[in-house]
Amino acid sequence: MMEEALLADLVTELPNAVRLQRLVHTLHQRFRCGAVVLLRLDDDTLRPLAAVGLVKEALGRRFVVAQHPRLAAILSQREPTWFEPDSRLSDPYDGLLDARIGEPLPVHDCMGVSLYVEGKLWGALTLDALHAGTFDDDARRDLQRYTLVIEAAIRITRLEHENRGLRLARTDVLETAPLAGEGEILGQSAVIRELLRELAVVADSELPVLLLGETGVGKELFARWLHRHSRRRNKPLVLVNCAALPESLAESELFGHVKGAFSGATTDRPGRFDAANGGTLLLDEVGELPLSVQAKLLRTLQNGEIQRLGADKPRQVDVRIIAATNRNLRESVRDGHFRADLYHRLSVYPVPIPPLRERDNDVLILAGYFLELNRARLGLRSMRLSPAAERALLGYAWPGNIRELEHVISRAALRLLSRGASRSEILTLEPELLDLDSEHTGPLMTLADSGPAPAPTEAEIVSLREAVDSAQRQAIVRALQASGENWAQAARLLDVDSSNLHKLARRLKLK
Repeated sequence: MMEEALLADLVTELPNAVRLQRLVHTLHQRFRCGAVVLLRLDDDTLRPLAAVGLVKEALGRRFVVAQHPRLAAILSQREPTWFEPDSRLSDPYDGLLDARIGEPLPVHDCMGVSLYVEGKLWGALTLDALHAGTFDDDARRDLQRYTLVIEAAIRITRLEHENRGLRLARTDVLETAPLAGEGEILGQSAVIRELLRELAVVADSELPVLLLGETGVGKELFARWLHRHSRRRNKPLVLVNCAALPESLAESELFGHVKGAFSGATTDRPGRFDAANGGTLLLDEVGELPLSVQAKLLRTLQNGEIQRLGADKPRQVDVRIIAATNRNLRESVRDGHFRADLYHRLSVYPVPIPPLRERDNDVLILAGYFLELNRARLGLRSMRLSPAAERALLGYAWPGNIRELEHVISRAALRLLSRGASRSEILTLEPELLDLDSEHTGPLMTLADSGPAPAPTEAEIVSLREAVDSAQRQAIVRALQASGENWAQAARLLDVDSSNLHKLARRLKLK
């Protein structure tokens, strides 16, 4: 029956993520284990593409092979690898299996197999169980037999990408591998998938792009993504933080200068445009540029010329501009702080980056990524979120977005260790360790402030449905905290039927 199910999926046209998720679900049912995870190898790191049986934040984990001896052992041979229940090798999923009881339980039975596509190591499949003896000799032989079908599913997924064309292939969040050191866009929410589809189209053009968004949403990361998927990917990407440029040196930094242009200019010096020639220039915090420099930047955008400070003749450059700002540039134009003609040149294709509060369960995936980073940095066996902590993260408004989430997880990990937690245990972060600002956790904001509130910008306005969902999510989180995680009591506090509360919580992704 299992072979029939796997083969049926191979000949059925399915979205890639759906095919891989159905694959792990089928294996999960066949082996009756706690978790099945399909991981792809990128350089020296394994990342989950599809999983069943793990807590939500586990999909954000990135497992450096050298830090996980079990994963290294699985990748080292073609045959399935099984680990004795009393093996001293730490399991990367300790505490991450979704046991439905909120307790961080260790893995007691584990096996896995390396996966190859076209003769090259592609990744691995792992199976884990909470009970020793789950994987007997028959189970290990079955895994060996199914490996060829699993590899065929991966190969078909890859071929379907190629058949749909390179541009569509770039839009798949799960299949887009970052270049080493350049970061990765994590997330599976609808808004992120749609954003990447849009960026894949504009990346292939030469249009200037203006990235808009609040502080901490990852504008630089999306700029890198754009460059990496453009025709200029093999040319330089040069980053300039416009807010950090002193006004007296901004022109020289961007366009360069010649010897003798000013006191201290003892040699010719190329600018950032020269460095980015043929590639991409990211102007971060572009709204901070001085007006005098804005005029020269406009000239470059119009005719592709720069003129070094003190030089007699202009120079031709071929540079694509990506600009980013958390300011409302329309207001800056209105107030006379930004040139209207430059604004229109830069905003040929404006792209709003969604804040974290609009990305649904992405907050848990990102939290998983930061948890694994801190686990490795601090030398911990395992670190995870409690169910209550997950709900607290989902109910928080994240005014500082992803940057704030990173700091919250790092502080919580250090706070836990400072209270005497053992590095050799499975550590759990509870809501009080996260220390989230209560001002951004409550269901309603106070209207009677000590003065008039500033008028919101268009970017700060959310749809009525989103506002209602956010208020309901926060109210449920508070009721659960007040009732000690007792759902029946929380329903009484909220004056709703208990079954309706469970349904609402599932819709709001609190369960």
